[in-house]
Amino acid sequence: MTSAPPREIDAALLEQEEDRGGGVRALLGNQVAGPLAALVLAIIIFGLTTSTFLNAGNLSLIATQSVVVGTLALGQTLIILTAGIDLANGAIMVLASVVIGNLATDGNALLALAAGVLVCVVMGGLNGVLIARFSLPPFIVTLGMLSVLSAVARLYTDSQSYPINSDLLTVLNRGLTVGGVTITYGVLLWIGLTAVLGYALTQTAWGSHVYAVGDNRVAAALTGIKVKRVLLSVYLTAAVVYAFAAWQALGRTPTADPSGYATANLDSITAVVIGGTSLFGGRGGVVGTFIGALIVTVLANGLTQAGIDSLYQQVATGVLVVIAVAVDHFVRTRQTR
Repeated sequence: MTSAPPREIDAALLEQEEDRGGGVRALLGNQVAGPLAALVLAIIIFGLTTSTFLNAGNLSLIATQSVVVGTLALGQTLIILTAGIDLANGAIMVLASVVIGNLATDGNALLALAAGVLVCVVMGGLNGVLIARFSLPPFIVTLGMLSVLSAVARLYTDSQSYPINSDLLTVLNRGLTVGGVTITYGVLLWIGLTAVLGYALTQTAWGSHVYAVGDNRVAAALTGIKVKRVLLSVYLTAAVVYAFAAWQALGRTPTADPSGYATANLDSITAVVIGGTSLFGGRGGVVGTFIGALIVTVLANGLTQAGIDSLYQQVATGVLVVIAVAVDHFVRTRQTR
């Protein structure tokens, strides 16, 4: 039995990768449809069953409550698309926020903000190096980083919080009012980041490489993709997104608290999964994640408006996550047959 020449194999793999890339972009539209339908249905149900859900003030609150976890979830999406996971994203954001808060006490808010970005990039880069260069499991690396950074944030601040008085650091909590609904600059930033990352994932070679690495690293390497370089770039990009989330958090609650956002990592994963991104990598996108973050907030807000105990809210969110993972597993099983 004769084997095909290496060049023919490479050409075939490249052709398969091009087809797969087009298929991903077509599939993304379908993946957004499900979460979007769920969001619209939830809004209709809560709008009909409560008298306050559709009030302008409540809609403004929903948007504002979604923004920090929603932005974290954008970075989480990039990592999950590569079949990884980041359990430390909330801790990275919190460490950056307390560094910003501490340095801002000297009055130089811009320098403090730059230091916060640097903290995020260094921590995200360290995760990326350990995972890409040394092939360590993302779950273990980021779980360890979560523990380390949570402790470092408390040690750095002596478990004290810093009040934020700088206009620059709180500006994202201001905004525009349209039809009685206030849209903060933090929300606009979240929308802008979603648009930029969505474009990068669907319209650039880098985005195609991210999907390829998440779908099959061996095949991606055989097509000439620098897998380690792509992984490192993903963790660095996600880290920059976490820095924006830290800035939004300081505007949302003008206090840098080392104990804040303790469940942000799990909340971001929830938004990603409900938004239709596969935990197995290679399928999904940031638009779905944006919708997923809104679904989580709408669900919690609507059940609160209806007078439902918060424990039932957690049950409902957990059920949604299980259903989303089950659907993803079913779809993947069908595709591999």
